[in-house]
Amino acid sequence: MRRVYMDANATTPLLPEVFEAMRPFFLEHYGNASSIHQQGQFARAAVDHARDSVARLLHCRASEIVFTSGGTESDNLALFGALPANEPAHLITSSIEHDAILRAAEALSRRNVEVTFLPSTPQGLIEPSALQAALRPNTRLVSIMFANNETGVIQPIAELASIAHAAGALFHTDAVQAAGRLPLDLSPKGPLKDIDLLTLSGHKIYAPKGIGALFVRRSVRLSPILHGGSHERQRRAGTENVAGIVALGKAAELSQQWLAQDNPTDGPTHLAALRDRLEQGILSQIEECGVNGAGAPRVANTTNIYFDHVEAEALVIALDLKGLSVSGGSACQSGATEPSHVLTAMGLTPARARASIRFSLARLTTAEEVDFALTLVPAAVARLRELSPTWRKPEPVVA
Repeated sequence: MRRVYMDANATTPLLPEVFEAMRPFFLEHYGNASSIHQQGQFARAAVDHARDSVARLLHCRASEIVFTSGGTESDNLALFGALPANEPAHLITSSIEHDAILRAAEALSRRNVEVTFLPSTPQGLIEPSALQAALRPNTRLVSIMFANNETGVIQPIAELASIAHAAGALFHTDAVQAAGRLPLDLSPKGPLKDIDLLTLSGHKIYAPKGIGALFVRRSVRLSPILHGGSHERQRRAGTENVAGIVALGKAAELSQQWLAQDNPTDGPTHLAALRDRLEQGILSQIEECGVNGAGAPRVANTTNIYFDHVEAEALVIALDLKGLSVSGGSACQSGATEPSHVLTAMGLTPARARASIRFSLARLTTAEEVDFALTLVPAAVARLRELSPTWRKPEPVVA
């Protein structure tokens, strides 16, 4: 059976170039990067080269990159590391964050940290005025995601970060869904100069799972959450995952090449064209459906569409049986009985949130694959609606 993958926001395929770059560090160059012998120093050089590559992707200093095990650890390091233990502080985040932020914020609330969750607009945006109103004299950190993993909606991050800085607070953004898809210039005079901490994850940019990074601006004092050796400038203890770090570095280099070919402000225009082709094809063929986050800026590869009178889980399974891989929302929430917290925060009813499907395209997605999806989705929705007790088949039009 032919299979088409449209779940890149959950994970991307490991590119052959990335695998070839990391392969020798499993079998041949297996030295510990902290060892002073030749094998160790070869590994250290590879780690340093990868750090330079990630820094070039973000337009920052190599010393400001901390390698981690992935997005969740980076998010936790940013929040717990930036907020001093046992000191009263105020954290501001949003109601549409990834669980890596939401659960960390809840844990901090049990450790003498006051937490404010900003509301979302119906388009999935966090309004700068809402952040301004929520600031307090003791606000130490603001954490707002760059691009939402479920809807693809892009936040006004530069403006939000500027507001936080003006109030004397640090600013963190989870850029897991933005890195490699949008230009990110964290240089001291760049458009994102007010971002202090930024999270990225390898398996969202065609590297393997289990590797990520946290940008930490050099002016920020960050307390480690893992204690042990002096790795990563004493910010993240633990022997370096050399193969994973090399892979992340190679993926960052490929992302730079792609971004150089993209629209300098909007990202990959060919992906946006494919996304729009998919959206328009679905909306033109299916009644009572619509795009969640329509009207807001979105990353080029993502669309989240509701299909009234259909359960998303049943539709995901039906499409999977026909060879199309999509998602009902965040992969981290797969199997959850509650509707998406992101969509309900945007004002969707629980029923509509449970009827929403995310299509997220990869750099390798083709027009032919989009057309394949357009042959499957309308038929699958029609079959499921015939089984729905709430669906009333439209009366035929009499000439």
